[in-house]
Amino acid sequence: MKFKLLIIDDERKIRDIFTLLLREKGYLTESAGSGAEGLEKAGFFGPDVVLLDMNLPDRPGLDVLSGIKRKCPKCQILIITAYGTIKSAVEATKLGAYAYLEKPVDNEELLLMIGRALEVRKLEAEVEVLKTELTSRFSFSNIVGAGARMNSVFQMMHRIARVDGTALITGESGTGKELVARAIHFAGPRKDGPFVVVNCGAIPRDLVESEFFGHSKGAFTDAKAETTGKFELAQHGTIFLDEVGELSQEAQVKLLRALGEREIVKVGGTKTIPVDVRVIAATNKTLDEEIRKGSFREDLYFRLAVLPLHLPPLRERKEDIHLLCEHFLKKYGGELKKEIRGISGKALEHLRRYSWPGNVRELENVIYESMVLCDGTSLDETNLPPRIVIASAPGETDARQDSGTGILDGAASLKRTAQQAAGIAEKTLIEKALRESEGNKTRAARSLGISRKTLFNKMKALRIED
Repeated sequence: MKFKLLIIDDERKIRDIFTLLLREKGYLTESAGSGAEGLEKAGFFGPDVVLLDMNLPDRPGLDVLSGIKRKCPKCQILIITAYGTIKSAVEATKLGAYAYLEKPVDNEELLLMIGRALEVRKLEAEVEVLKTELTSRFSFSNIVGAGARMNSVFQMMHRIARVDGTALITGESGTGKELVARAIHFAGPRKDGPFVVVNCGAIPRDLVESEFFGHSKGAFTDAKAETTGKFELAQHGTIFLDEVGELSQEAQVKLLRALGEREIVKVGGTKTIPVDVRVIAATNKTLDEEIRKGSFREDLYFRLAVLPLHLPPLRERKEDIHLLCEHFLKKYGGELKKEIRGISGKALEHLRRYSWPGNVRELENVIYESMVLCDGTSLDETNLPPRIVIASAPGETDARQDSGTGILDGAASLKRTAQQAAGIAEKTLIEKALRESEGNKTRAARSLGISRKTLFNKMKALRIED
């Protein structure tokens, strides 16, 4: 890729020298002898860098600078100035010029400055690409669902994204709370700002305040340098407080104060720092119950739940399972280098009957695992993990439990699997489980949802070699 440079200077000799120098270095160049001509050429040439003389005959250099910035907002402008106009050159840098050079200009210094300006231009272009990719990756279209429950969620997401208020997302683990929070951020007024994630459940109790607000040097024994907290890192963007229900009472008080006053103080510091952030919190707990138990502050709940959004568990939106499967097949097809174009009806029956305690995240993992095991162009029931096939057999929820351990009765479970799970034989399931566990019978039994004793009995009855 060749970079384009525009030279605007009323001295023809300077224009010719710069043109020759820059073309020898492989740049594409255009030149103009006045401000009006420079503005015209900036419009159709689309330069990456402009060399602009501040002392032009037809109009002030600052006016030309402003005009170029309007036409080519992403180009870098280097000011060429005589000693007497350095003051205006400094003013030009405040208006968006990259830097300025004094006449007479040293060629090596000029080339060095152009190289630096182009590096900035390339970095800005890369940032734009990353922003576009992030916006696309976390757009509403990547949240899959077509049923009534999810349509209601989408409508609320759009309403929340249009405003700048504090939001609280509730739902079981695996329902996609962080994905929804990111989608709201990237569709909202703060999309150009940072999105900072804080896992409230993973922060040691005595470090919560430092994690949120940062600390000053010497604030405590290991505070060897000043640090910036997550609220400050999220300036002009969004801070996502994941699993906010895990915060201690003491931490809740500090968070409440920060939300109310919109300012923070570092641990061990005295300076008040204003923070301009949007807060989106999430929890898998039922905060009404936590409030009744006294473990979550009611005033903090009302501060967070200005815009509430509940994500339904997958078992309540099973009409979306087919769409989700197709989404994950496309998502991982390239990574696994497999062209799996669909999923069989029998496999879908198992997936729809399963209760999905791990929600969408569990379904994603199951599809990924099944794709790894699939050698054809369509997933079928033989590719599904045995635990899914067994647990999703009709009437399975009425099965007796084995010796109080919560494990379903092995004989009844495997019998129903053989009879009703799309013709899959018990022997095939057990042999598959043993292969996947590399002969470890405890792991194989666990994956089948039966006890180790039942597995041994079945292996003996079906003549499966040890």
